[in-house]
Amino acid sequence: MSMTLMAKAMSIKVGNHLRKLVLIKLADNANDKGECWPSYQHVADQCECSKSAVKGHINSLIDMGLVSKENRLGVNNGKGNTSNVYYLMLDNPMAPESIGGGAPKNTGPMASKNPPMAPDNPPPRAGDGTRTSHSLEPVNEPLKTIGQLPAETDREVQITDDAKIVLKHLNLLTGSRYQPAKGSLANIRARLSDGHDLASVILVVDYKFEHWDGTEHAQYLRPSTLFQPSKFEGYLISATRWDEQNRPKCVNGKWQRPTQLTQATSDIPEGFNKNLPAAPTQGGSDDGYI
Repeated sequence: MSMTLMAKAMSIKVGNHLRKLVLIKLADNANDKGECWPSYQHVADQCECSKSAVKGHINSLIDMGLVSKENRLGVNNGKGNTSNVYYLMLDNPMAPESIGGGAPKNTGPMASKNPPMAPDNPPPRAGDGTRTSHSLEPVNEPLKTIGQLPAETDREVQITDDAKIVLKHLNLLTGSRYQPAKGSLANIRARLSDGHDLASVILVVDYKFEHWDGTEHAQYLRPSTLFQPSKFEGYLISATRWDEQNRPKCVNGKWQRPTQLTQATSDIPEGFNKNLPAAPTQGGSDDGYI
């Protein structure tokens, strides 16, 4: 997983919640060069959507210039395909509205592509001496005003969208099925409203999952606990240090850290036992990562 690509993917607006999740999943699978090769089915399983939806959203990301795809031939005498190779290009994202077709159906309300038609009953005409033309040609008016989605700059809408991404990420890690209802999103939205960015909130989820998974504390991997105001700041401080130390593992509630050995600066004194047991290479503590 490339944290750089994950952070970039989280900050890019792609115009659709599920498409954003697909992009984040590709970044999660990518190496530091931006290469990944997950199957459609794997992405669909992780994002809890259909395989066809994943294909459509990946095609949309390709149209936006965020992803390129390389087909690979299968190993069975060249028949069939193995999973495609995807290359993430997140440095110069295009605006979501600049893309054309390729997005899957039912991704949200869209402005009608058909020109406005004259009503069946035309309005009353003026007197006999005046004739009014009721043309069927479309009027040259902006269509964005018809069924327009909320502005992306609306802070409340953006906070809710980000909170849903965090909840989805928590479900993927823990196997839970928290729904994007008011109760599940309330604490997440509150922490985002406090000024914490999406990457920081997801970092806390990753940290506490590594800390508590497989222990009796795993029952507290839920929105009401992870994002409560009295605990979140402390979690974030520990999570940041954990991330700076390359995210070490936590086994049975104890953090695994390599022991630092200092090389001897002089010869071993004569008669000193040279067959001392080797020092342990792993150690840990059962509290937060400090």
